[in-house]
Amino acid sequence: MIHTEGMLKDGALKGKTYIVTGGGTGLGKAMGTYFLKLGANLVITSRKLEVLQQTASEMERETGGKVLAVACDVRDYEQVEAVIKATEECFGQIDGVLNNAAGNFISPTERLSNRAFDTVVDIVLKGSYNFTLAAGKNWIEKKQRGVFLNIVTTYAWTGSGYVVPSAAAKAGVLAMTRSLAVEWAKYGIRSNAIAPGPFPTEGAWSRLLPGDLVKKFDPAKKVPVKRVGEHQELANLAAYLMSDFAAYVNGEVVTIDGGEWLQGAGEFNNLDAIPNEMWDMLEASRGKKQ
Repeated sequence: MIHTEGMLKDGALKGKTYIVTGGGTGLGKAMGTYFLKLGANLVITSRKLEVLQQTASEMERETGGKVLAVACDVRDYEQVEAVIKATEECFGQIDGVLNNAAGNFISPTERLSNRAFDTVVDIVLKGSYNFTLAAGKNWIEKKQRGVFLNIVTTYAWTGSGYVVPSAAAKAGVLAMTRSLAVEWAKYGIRSNAIAPGPFPTEGAWSRLLPGDLVKKFDPAKKVPVKRVGEHQELANLAAYLMSDFAAYVNGEVVTIDGGEWLQGAGEFNNLDAIPNEMWDMLEASRGKKQ
């Protein structure tokens, strides 16, 4: 067994129905595809119906599962409610929601317009709480168990320059995750989050770091394990947290980043750039003083 293979046993999610926002591309597509392979029904949403329909066809051919593609702007609560209604009409009930839809800009904050700031916060934070509120109320009314899984970032708790709208929004999503894990547990509703490190996707990475920037700021160089993540690794974790195997995991944020944020958090962690010859000199220097 290697890290690029599926982790759970066949049929582990059989009979479950999951909604994945931002499910038409990138990491949402990877996680959704694995849910299907494990026997789940899937609903994918984003604003671009054509992309969703193409992805749904690809997923069904690859897995043999059933995918419902529903166009939805997560910022619009009525559209979110429409997705929930369409899901129940197609599959009967909803077992989990993966809040994955996101937007981001890498920019000095003073260069952002208020509209740019709004765009990121509205998609990430408002979109997540729209789906959470709509699905949660639905589950509570029907006395049905459910699970939320929210995709955040490690800078949700550390903060980060140059992605301030995203940091603020993700911090809000993380606070919502932990708060509802306590408040809604009595209804049989679990809430957890994943904080992924670098998992490159063609679309997102080319937008955030265009041209040669992605080479200059190679994310693998910041990761202690010296590589970026494989999509299957994230899909494995997501499937576990959405499954009944994780029934006792509630209010947790799981970091999967190869140690990246800890590397940046330690005050002297950047000393790994010092060559062995210099360490020898420092050690010899200390010996002479003693």
